[in-house]
Amino acid sequence: MTYSLGIDIGGTFTDVVLYSHDDARVFSHKELTTPEEPTIGAIRGIRTLLDREQVSGSQISRVVHATTLFTNALIERRGVKTGLITTEGFRDTLEMRREFKYDLYDLFIEMPSVLVPREARLEARERVRADGSVVTPLDEASVIAAGKQLVDQGIESVAVVFLHAYANPAHERQARDILKREFPKLYVSISSEVAPQIREYERTSTTTANAYVLPIADQYLGSFEGQLKEIGIGCPMLMMLSNGGLTHVGEARRFPVQLLESGPAAGAIAAAWFSKRSGIENVLAFDMGGTTAKLAIVENNKPILAHSFEAAREKRFATGSGLPINIATVELIEIGAGGGSIAHLDSMNLLKVGPKSASSRPGPACYKRGGTLPTVTDANLLLGHLDPTTFAGGTMQLSPEAATDALAPIAGPLGTGTEKTADGVLAIVNENMAAAARVHVAERGFDAHRFALLVTGGGGPLHGCDVARRLGIKRVICPPGAGVASALGLLIAPARVDRSTTLAKRLSTITADALEAAYTGLESAAASVMKDTLVQGAKYRFERSADIRFVGQGFELNTRLPEGPFTSDSLQAIRDAFAEGYGRVFGQVPPVQDIELMNLRVAAIEEGVDRPLNLAASGKETWKHGVGNRDVWQPAREAFQNVQSVPLAALVDRVDGPAIVEDASSTLVIPADAVASRDTAGNLIVDLV
Repeated sequence: MTYSLGIDIGGTFTDVVLYSHDDARVFSHKELTTPEEPTIGAIRGIRTLLDREQVSGSQISRVVHATTLFTNALIERRGVKTGLITTEGFRDTLEMRREFKYDLYDLFIEMPSVLVPREARLEARERVRADGSVVTPLDEASVIAAGKQLVDQGIESVAVVFLHAYANPAHERQARDILKREFPKLYVSISSEVAPQIREYERTSTTTANAYVLPIADQYLGSFEGQLKEIGIGCPMLMMLSNGGLTHVGEARRFPVQLLESGPAAGAIAAAWFSKRSGIENVLAFDMGGTTAKLAIVENNKPILAHSFEAAREKRFATGSGLPINIATVELIEIGAGGGSIAHLDSMNLLKVGPKSASSRPGPACYKRGGTLPTVTDANLLLGHLDPTTFAGGTMQLSPEAATDALAPIAGPLGTGTEKTADGVLAIVNENMAAAARVHVAERGFDAHRFALLVTGGGGPLHGCDVARRLGIKRVICPPGAGVASALGLLIAPARVDRSTTLAKRLSTITADALEAAYTGLESAAASVMKDTLVQGAKYRFERSADIRFVGQGFELNTRLPEGPFTSDSLQAIRDAFAEGYGRVFGQVPPVQDIELMNLRVAAIEEGVDRPLNLAASGKETWKHGVGNRDVWQPAREAFQNVQSVPLAALVDRVDGPAIVEDASSTLVIPADAVASRDTAGNLIVDLV
């Protein structure tokens, strides 16, 4: 028998999933993440799962991996010492940003700290115009001088970002070759490969972010591959990208900035797959883990994609408070907190939750691993939502006494008991998440109540029904294996490569042949990566899109374009497609005659991906369902009520709330006046009143 292995390293837990190619059975294991060295927990989890299921490393034919390591390095500013070499006169682009305050009335506003300090931002003598013509040839001596100065400062990685390099990358490539020749140990990222698009600040930000984590990614992925081989797994490793597709590890080691949202993207892919099995086209994918919660919009069983996002925001929901990253990504919003989010009282003795998290170390107080502060997980345990003996597949025991001790210091000043305080913690975190989700969905032209809520992650099923009610959603979908859904998404995701270039021309000035040639070039670049990623004979297709705007506008709308090859009729089809998309988003289309194609985009997507999952079958899991009934807090009654607790595998008919449904990786809380039943696809459908 042969198997695929999925590894998703989160902030609190590392999820490992084993998939049998012969009978589609899926086996999983949750291991606490080891933040100081993530591979330790991952390898330990892999060994545990393989030993439990009696599978040898030689039977693994495919490994797919996602990790939050690089995102956390940006957020916590734990990347390597990074330098920047840019066009003479532009060293302060990173500091000047777009000369925009994300909060006009905050006198003490904190802007995101730059990844490269001013002393490490140096200049080279060169100049290229916006049309790609050379004004000043690259001065090789200035590049060498800048490189030497950076190396003397202890810089390990450098970003090269020259003005208008998206139009003519020759100077950047020449500078890279010079730096590699003179300073062979220096890591080099150039903007014309990382983010070949207009807008200097965004291009510079994206390239420096890539340089900031490049040595970490190169060493980490190389080390992980080596450790997999040591336990007998010698097959190639694929990496999940932020766009929801897979690529080979070599591409990931060169451009790790593409991996920043890899874990949440895998969760969105899984949500699309599960909702399609139940015949539900439009869902909000709500993934809540131990550290963060994310929400993605899945329309027509496909996650909505964006071509930029902000990393490491100073204020979680404030646009402009983070580092702009121009990559293709599943459009996500971080909508609140995770199980490790810490509850506290502010200066006015008001109860708050997050944004600080206990993560996996020291973890929530009930883990008894050194944590003493009250968290969302502690609140769920005290209210009866979690079974202390079967948590995380039975791999750890929770302590209700430790949770009580942690919540007591905030319950005292509030004048409430620990149970009511715990209920308040959950109410606050659920309202915070619902409010953020409501805004995110509305900003994209949708009404939340028209969607179903699909819950994944260890915390999604715990909080999903209450979040759905606050959003006006009447149906919640909980798939089997919800707690390891992101790792499952790794196994069912197709390979995907995105490539883009800036055109910046009016449609009326472009010929169909010229436009076809531009797209053909992008498709050729994407195809070369796909050939290194896929097995021989695998098929893939191309999807074309463009960032388009009316002449005179400052920003663009991404528009899906017809398939090639383009003819003269295609130009009108492009205009019509943009008008239709513009009208859907903004409600009306202005009477402007001409449009501009700013960025051209191509996605190469693997075809024929059919990886059925037999989630009803179990392996040699140690998890066993606990007691059949337990006391669970009912907010409306402000009292505990003895409710039934049902193992998901044993549920064949409907169950009326209040009730608890559990499996090895997650716990679904069904509120009063709700009804749950399994559909033919195996998903648990909860209908709320």
